[in-house]
Amino acid sequence: MAKDKPDMFAENKAIMPYGDSVGAPAIRPTNIGAFKQEKITKTNHYFEARFNEIKDEYKKLLEAFKWNDLVYSSDFRFEPIKGHTYHLYQKEDETLFLSLIEPDEWDMIFIGSFEMGSDDKWNKIN
Repeated sequence: MAKDKPDMFAENKAIMPYGDSVGAPAIRPTNIGAFKQEKITKTNHYFEARFNEIKDEYKKLLEAFKWNDLVYSSDFRFEPIKGHTYHLYQKEDETLFLSLIEPDEWDMIFIGSFEMGSDDKWNKIN
């Protein structure tokens, strides 16, 4: 058996995963534990913050839904105009009604003031 190449010969030294001679530097695996831990911590903080943002957005959406449900289920005998302010009151029999009359103009149980937006959604006015 004839040898074409001498012992210890490597054709593509640049892509070898190990040194090709006794004098080559030792290759030791990098300790990536600290890198992983840092990235895990940062990623977990991101997901926690994003979860809290979504949870807060959900609470706001749920509150807006409840107010809209309350206003739309109240008694009103007029077609509300978008952009105008209306006031929600409670009668003695605990039914709700929507009115144009301001809260300081009469003695009724005032629930809140609302404005109908361009999307037909009632927006509570503080």
